[in-house]
Amino acid sequence: MSGTHSTARRRTVRIAMNGVTGRMGYRQHLVRSILAIREDGGIDVGDGTVIWPEPVLVGRREHALLAIAERHGLGPEAVATDLDAVLAADGDAGIDVYFDAQITLAREEAISRAIAAGKHVYTEKPTATGLAGALRLARLAADAGIKHGVVQDKIFLPGLRKLKRLVDGGFFGRILSVRGEFGYWVFEGDWQPAQRPSWNYRAEDGGGIVVDMFPHWEYVLHELFGRVESVQALATTHVPQRWDEQGKPYQATADDAAYGVFQLDGGVVAQINSSWSVRVNRDELVEFQVDGTEGSAVAGLRECRVQHRSATPMPVWNPDLPATHRFRDQWQAVPDNQEFENGFRAQWELFLRHVVLDEPYAWDLLAGARGVQLAELGLKSSAEGRRLTVPELTL
Repeated sequence: MSGTHSTARRRTVRIAMNGVTGRMGYRQHLVRSILAIREDGGIDVGDGTVIWPEPVLVGRREHALLAIAERHGLGPEAVATDLDAVLAADGDAGIDVYFDAQITLAREEAISRAIAAGKHVYTEKPTATGLAGALRLARLAADAGIKHGVVQDKIFLPGLRKLKRLVDGGFFGRILSVRGEFGYWVFEGDWQPAQRPSWNYRAEDGGGIVVDMFPHWEYVLHELFGRVESVQALATTHVPQRWDEQGKPYQATADDAAYGVFQLDGGVVAQINSSWSVRVNRDELVEFQVDGTEGSAVAGLRECRVQHRSATPMPVWNPDLPATHRFRDQWQAVPDNQEFENGFRAQWELFLRHVVLDEPYAWDLLAGARGVQLAELGLKSSAEGRRLTVPELTL
């Protein structure tokens, strides 16, 4: 293990990680966050203390968990298939934090059990299948007095951190609008394997792009531009038949594309297209264009480009003549000016500091409930064909 602080005081935080056999739970949360923190010697909090995360891999498929543990040198004692036993353990075997990256249908019950056991909770989103369940978790956590957080990884992406820098610095003047494009073509699974699990396309299993992506758009818009006050959405299933992991055809019952218009506090209008049935003709898989009275920016996962009012060219519409320049070349790149670590890891570090040092942490289960609320209202708006108000949530 490289980077260990040999003379530091170690504060071990044992984390029950449920769902690490899934793509996101394994790659981003276990490997690129918790194990990466350990590889770098823990989180140095600056007073001679190091926060040391100790993962316990929880799930139903013991053989898969053992394989992961062996691959990363964790040992068989770091594997458990009985969540209740893990939550009930005390002493050196007791856990401090319960983390959930399971499918959405299983999340609410598991988090409820962790809260009842008095464990701090950190979880993927959506936190529940409906707003009532998400609010219930937030109230349970508040009543129990535990610390709780929800993964909101997009605001930790380098491109969006540069965008927030522009917002905070007043670059845009009065912000007028936000336009987002997200998505890519997910293979149907017949002659090329699908790069997303089949449950994503079955509503009965908690799938659908609205429930997956609208919680992301809620916190991105909320954190950068203002609270979402209304939503009008159209959700649809463009590809009605797909093939599962066993090569068997199935009917897609969940939406694979959604087109949303959101009005924000302060009058900003946001339009975001989300699709697993679109081929990419942009620089990154997600891009947001922000237009303001003093300037505009386009931010993706990593890059951010700007065009200030003082440097805006004068386009002239003339369809009879070919364009003599590339519009993309008229924008200026925003410099990094700092190193940006993996966004999932960055948020893990903040949450662990919250648990150990009681440092402030804003992205709690109530914030997660706002994301569930927006997804629920987005689906309702699509079904009813009308714009809906988004009530402000409180406990």
